[in-house]
Amino acid sequence: MKIKSAASLIVTTLITTFGLLSGQGFAAQPDAAAERPEMGFFVTSRGIGNGGNLGGLAGADAHCQALATEAGAGHRTWAAYLSTQGSNAVNARDRIGSGPWANAKGVVMATSVENLHYDNSNFNWMHSRDENGHQFASRIDGNPDFTEHDILTGSRLDGTAFPAGEDYTCNNWTSSTEGRAWVGHGDRYSFNDPGSPWNSSHGTPGCTQANLVQVGGAGLLYCFATD
Repeated sequence: MKIKSAASLIVTTLITTFGLLSGQGFAAQPDAAAERPEMGFFVTSRGIGNGGNLGGLAGADAHCQALATEAGAGHRTWAAYLSTQGSNAVNARDRIGSGPWANAKGVVMATSVENLHYDNSNFNWMHSRDENGHQFASRIDGNPDFTEHDILTGSRLDGTAFPAGEDYTCNNWTSSTEGRAWVGHGDRYSFNDPGSPWNSSHGTPGCTQANLVQVGGAGLLYCFATD
C-alpha cells in the first residue's frame, strides 16, 4: 500500500506540475487581437455623392471622420488624401501624419510617408479595404461591367499637388461642374504589370457624379489617421 501510495503521489505531483507549466505556457502566448495594429487607413465605403464637390478639404476630412466613427475608430483624427492647387496649394502627402498605417484587417499598408509613396505594394484590391474591412467593386472581382476603383486624389505620384493651370481638383474640391478630378486606382488595375498607381492614374472627363462613374469611380476617398 505504501508503494502504491508513493506512486500515486508521484503521478499526482507530475500531473499538477505539468498543468501549472502548461497554464503558464498558455498565459505567455501573445494575444493576437491585442497585438493587431489599430486601423489607420481605409478607402471610404461610399462617396459624398456630389461629384468633385466634397465641401473642400474640410468636407472631405469630415466624411472620413464620420465613416471612421461609424466603424468604431472615431477616437482618432482622420484626413483625406487629397491635394489642392493654386497659390495656397496643399500636398496630400503632408496631410496624413507620419504612419505607420494599417487597414481594418490589421495589415500594415505603409510605415512612413516615404514608404507609402515608394514601396506601396500593399495598396491593391486585396488590402485597400474600406472602414468595415470590405473590398470595393473592381474588375478584379469578376464583374467587368461594374467598378468603383477610381479614388479621388488630385495628386502626382509623389503625393504632391499639380501646378496651377489645368484644374485637376474640381476647383479644389468645391465644384461638381468646373474642371476635372485626378484619381488613383485603389485596385492598381491596368492591362500592364505591375499595375497602375494607387494615387495617380488618370483624369476624369469632368466633375459631375456621372463623370466620375463614367470612368470607373464613385467619388471614393483614401482616409488616413493623422495621430
